[in-house]
Amino acid sequence: MPLEVCWPFPRCPRLGWRISSSLVMGMVGSYSFLWTRYMNYLTVHNQKVLLDLVDQRPKDRPLITLSNHQSCMDDPHIWGVLRFGQLWNFRKMRWTPAASDICFTRELHSRFFSRGKCVPVCRGDGVYQRGMDFLLDKLNSGEWVHIFPEGKVNMTQEWIRLKWGVGRLIAECTLDPIILPMWHLGMNDVLPNNRPYIPRAGKKITVVVGKPFTVKHLVESLRAENKSQMEMRKALTDFIQGEFCSLKIQAEALHQRIQN
Repeated sequence: MPLEVCWPFPRCPRLGWRISSSLVMGMVGSYSFLWTRYMNYLTVHNQKVLLDLVDQRPKDRPLITLSNHQSCMDDPHIWGVLRFGQLWNFRKMRWTPAASDICFTRELHSRFFSRGKCVPVCRGDGVYQRGMDFLLDKLNSGEWVHIFPEGKVNMTQEWIRLKWGVGRLIAECTLDPIILPMWHLGMNDVLPNNRPYIPRAGKKITVVVGKPFTVKHLVESLRAENKSQMEMRKALTDFIQGEFCSLKIQAEALHQRIQN
């Protein structure tokens, strides 16, 4: 499915583009900070790990965060867990893939979402497409990329196989990325997946930040075995899925505790 609008990112962003992007990121982040923290009941476990990685990781260590996808506004709502100053820091904030058939169907929408550091990804075009190349370039520059590896809003909350895009980003990153899994519950109560699509208040949200890890040893082992790119993507995605599964169980237990 081809992109319906022009590619939204200039090769060399001018000052006006950078200023408007910083304003979009900051204003949307401020809304998330207010709505998630103060209009709902937010509980975050292991929060300091995420905050420190956003602020203090070495410049040559990109960050890949991964989380489940409950609601179409998980991003930006989930970033209410960050410090207010981080939300207004364009350089430190995340890049994230976004469905082109939802966020990039009109030029006006494209300007807004691209300035929010959302990158168009076309469904059905596979792991080798311009949006994924763009995200890989950001990782190779030491930046932060957040991914919903389920590849869609999982409205039934069933356990589904993760998409291989995350495997490609890890396998082909020239630096050693720090990988940080996260699992959240309650976001689909804040914005239910049915009409009217209006954010709700007074809901209980649990966000569990996992332990950061690297798969450098696994990548090197796969290369030593002369595995193909497809085999590497599958092996890395399978490894991530295992980490995701254990975090899901932990998050559900913690969320159940506050529900009771």
